[in-house]
Parts: sequence; C-alpha cells; structure tokens
Amino acid sequence: MDYIKVKAPATSANLGPGFDVFGIALQIPYDIIEIEPHDLTEIKVDGIGREMIPNDPKKNTAGITASELGCNAKITIHKGVRPYSGLGSSAASSAGTAFGLNELFDLGLSHKELIRAAVKGEKVVSGAAHADNVAASLMGGFTIVNGENVIQLEPPDIGIIAILPDISVGTQVARAMLPSKVALEDLVFNVGNASSLIVGMVTGNLELIGRSMQDRIITPVRSTLIPCYKDVRESALEAGAAGITISGSGPAMIAVCELERGVEIADEMMYAFKRHGIKSESFITQPGEGAEILEGE
Repeated sequence: MDYIKVKAPATSANLGPGFDVFGIALQIPYDIIEIEPHDLTEIKVDGIGREMIPNDPKKNTAGITASELGCNAKITIHKGVRPYSGLGSSAASSAGTAFGLNELFDLGLSHKELIRAAVKGEKVVSGAAHADNVAASLMGGFTIVNGENVIQLEPPDIGIIAILPDISVGTQVARAMLPSKVALEDLVFNVGNASSLIVGMVTGNLELIGRSMQDRIITPVRSTLIPCYKDVRESALEAGAAGITISGSGPAMIAVCELERGVEIADEMMYAFKRHGIKSESFITQPGEGAEILEGE
C-alpha cells in the first residue's frame, strides 16, 4: 500500500465527572488525513484553523506520532475540528495519524500501542499526556481510560449537541488553573456521578446520563473561561436537555438529549451566547465510530 486516507472523529472528554478518564466519539465534526510513505516526514495542514497549527513535524501532533512509531511519511491533514475548541482537535490528528500509519506500514500494533504513541503527540498541545480524547477518536464509542488500559463501550443512540462559541481556550491554560487539592465530599460526589454515568451508558438511560454529568471539581473552575456559561446551561436544560457540561477544556459546551429535541436545544444555546454578544456554531450529532479508512484498502 502506498497511500491511505482516513477519517478521525472529534471527541468530547470528561463528560463532567470523568476528568482525564471519559471520552466519547462524535459523528461530526472530523479530520481527514492523507498519508504516503516519504523519505522524511512532512506535514501539510489545511482547513479550519490551519494558521494555528505548526507544519514542523517536531511541533505537530501528527509528526510526533509518526516519529514515535518510527515511520517517515508525507501527512496532509484536512482539519474539520477547530483547534482549541474542546472537541479533541489535536487528538483527532494524532489518533488518525497513528491509525493510518499502522495500516499503511502494516505495523500490526494494538490499540494500546497506538494510543501510547498518539498521546505523545497530544502532549505537545495540552502539556500533559492524557488519553481520554485520543482513545475515543481511535476506538470510537464511549471510552474509559485507566492508566494504559482502555475500556470501550457502545453508547446508546442519544442526541449530542456541541455548541462552539467564537472564543478560544488553550488546553494548557485550562489545565494550569485546576486545583491541586479537592474536598473529600466533592471527590465522593464526582465518583458517584462517574459511576452512575457509566451505568447510564450501559443501560441506555438518557436521564441518568444527563443527571450524572454534574461535576464539583473541574467544571466550576473552567466555566469562568466561558462567558455566560450559566445562562447557556440554563437555556439548554429549559429546552429539554437531559444534561450539559463543558466539553474537555472548552470552550465548547456539550448537551445530551433525545434526538428529536436536538435542533430546539441547539438554537436556545446559541441564542444564549448571542444575547451576550458571542457568535457560536452548533453540531447536532450522535455518538460516533472511531478512526476509519476512506481510501487505500
């Protein structure tokens, strides 16, 4: 094989109480990545936010992932996931690249090995090696990261609304502001919600999933980076969302709902941002599959 084109989905991490643990793949948006063998690794980026992404392989998530896997390739990334959105933009590029290189060069690596390589690329952007977005983008569905072990579950057929305001939140900034110590009662609250959220995913209980997206540790801090967070949250819940939280480090906000309520909820969330003078865009989507081959089989 001398060419491969793959698709890698956007993801939402944390889902409230599952900081650095939970991730879920989305059907839209996604990155398209084209890869060809080459003497030296070269990176080309086009699409949304390309001006924010370095082409230097030593500074690009895909380039670092290729280096970790010992592969030289010409990698063209067509960005569909906006950088610094909270929707796993860098993870889509690194996970898609790892997946594509594994297929193109017939490396025969496991998901665990690919995640390990892709996380090294992800670290460039976030400043920390965390696999929540990478695992979900590579494997699809709902993922639970426990060290180097990843559990993948098939989530129920629910609606997911991602609203992306026209503001930028850097992952490193969002991580740097997190508390170094937490109250025991807040930890217990989060563990309880994380546990019940998993049960909701397994049983297909939308109400339980939504109710379990509450978080007392990370979200209260990061919500200060999103103007009118409370107003948008209240608007979503009043419109019928089962639950809502910040997607990853933000600024995207993600709500879960019945599929038929998606448009109404998205409109209300966008209108709440508009009332505060902030433009936004919506992705009315569902849980998605992981990285997949589009051409080159």
